[in-house]
Amino acid sequence: MNATEKAVIRSFLDTAQDYLSCGYRTEHKREAIETIENIAAAITRCRNCKLSELRKNTVPGEGVKNPMVIVIGEAPGADEDAQGRPFVGAAGKLLDKMLSAVNLSRETNCFIANILKCRPPGNRDPEPDERAACIHFLESQIYLLRPAAILCAGRVSAQTLLQTNAPMSAMRGGKQMEYSLKMGELVLKIPLFAIYHPSALLRNEAWKRPAWEDLKAFRQFLDSNLQRMRT
Repeated sequence: MNATEKAVIRSFLDTAQDYLSCGYRTEHKREAIETIENIAAAITRCRNCKLSELRKNTVPGEGVKNPMVIVIGEAPGADEDAQGRPFVGAAGKLLDKMLSAVNLSRETNCFIANILKCRPPGNRDPEPDERAACIHFLESQIYLLRPAAILCAGRVSAQTLLQTNAPMSAMRGGKQMEYSLKMGELVLKIPLFAIYHPSALLRNEAWKRPAWEDLKAFRQFLDSNLQRMRT
């Protein structure tokens, strides 16, 4: 990442913070934020929505720093809130098994994150103001990590990144979509696929077979396009 791109990310996070906290642009003491660790520290300090008053821990995300894939869910649950790590409860264990089945892992080639970095009460869907207050953190993570592809776990994450109200049935099924991220004059376009959220599969066994077919289609896409995407 060059100096221009680092400056764009710094300005982007500064502007988002200003807008959410006071509604106007202010001068900032410059802080190095061009690392995943610095973004995680900024998330820990965040007080931009009501969820900050309820959380036990923020959940910035985890994984490798040069991921082939970023896996994105909607928000932390109770186990994640308690541990400060993404996808560590029953749904997280299932997600790890699903990823492993197609040679993906947070230890080797993935980064795992969520739309929200704090747990909504009762694990309800994120509200619009909560998404608006938090999305810039995820956008900065995506921009820094530059994955070859994004895998959205569930309807909420896919709808948020694609800025659509389309139902899950219209987004899953091995369909290749595109996430576009603009920061200043820089634009990043990344292939995006959607699968059922693991928690949905725990509730409905009938969805496990189509979820497996979707994962196989995603793996086939990676195998067919990875070399081209990385060059």
